[in-house]
Amino acid sequence: MTVDTLRHVPLFESLDNKAAEELCHLLESLECKAGATLFRAGDQGDAMYLIERGKVRICVRTTDGHEVTLTELQYGDFFGEMALLDGQRRSADAIVAQDARLAVLSREHFLSFMRSNPNVALEMLTALANRLRRTDELLRHTATRNVNVEEAAQLTLADRAADVIAEFGGSWKFIFTAIGFLVVWVAMNTVLLSQKPFDKYPFILLNLVLNMIFALQAPIIMMSQNRQSHKDRLRADLDYQLNLKNELALNEILERLKPLERDYLPRASDDDRDKQGA
Repeated sequence: MTVDTLRHVPLFESLDNKAAEELCHLLESLECKAGATLFRAGDQGDAMYLIERGKVRICVRTTDGHEVTLTELQYGDFFGEMALLDGQRRSADAIVAQDARLAVLSREHFLSFMRSNPNVALEMLTALANRLRRTDELLRHTATRNVNVEEAAQLTLADRAADVIAEFGGSWKFIFTAIGFLVVWVAMNTVLLSQKPFDKYPFILLNLVLNMIFALQAPIIMMSQNRQSHKDRLRADLDYQLNLKNELALNEILERLKPLERDYLPRASDDDRDKQGA
């Protein structure tokens, strides 16, 4: 990687020429084909990567085995830096989405370079904060479990019938159908069958039929509403789990940033005071 190429990486664009040349000597080039796996979640973190060409997907797997892409990185982006800060294992998978050339910086070289260039620590804090915002936004709009799918899988024939009846009973179709039924009933017993009506005025049989319909319709609608309440409780539970997951992820990132803040930010402040004094 050349100095000019390194300048396109936001993390290192503020480096002076000497520091940029020093970093270029520490980087190793790596050619990767599309579909190659750079590392998996749980692997030991021993290097960070800068993308010179191509694309890389950062993704995780949910508990049910589905793959969720957190972001797709391309020219000028970097990844794998979190594991370098604390030496812990990788938290996601990195898969080459398009033939790529990467520059690899080992953890040993990375830490030594950070000590000699504390200003890079400030840029890394900003980059990590931006990535946290993007991940948090993704988690807000992506659920690993679909409430509607889970609810539909548990539906019985009676539940489906209750939903259909409740939906029909609360629509204009039901109102127009009921009006038409009443008009036809009354017309048949007053005009068409005036000589021998099966339900003479005051239409006692009609009242009985309507009372039976209403008596059965009410509990059916309540069954559908109870199932909707169960769905709302399930959705609230998933929202709670998602918020808890975000909180734990944020705490983990903050814990990883503490060594960076403790070790490098004081040096950066000292350097700024020295420059102002000079």
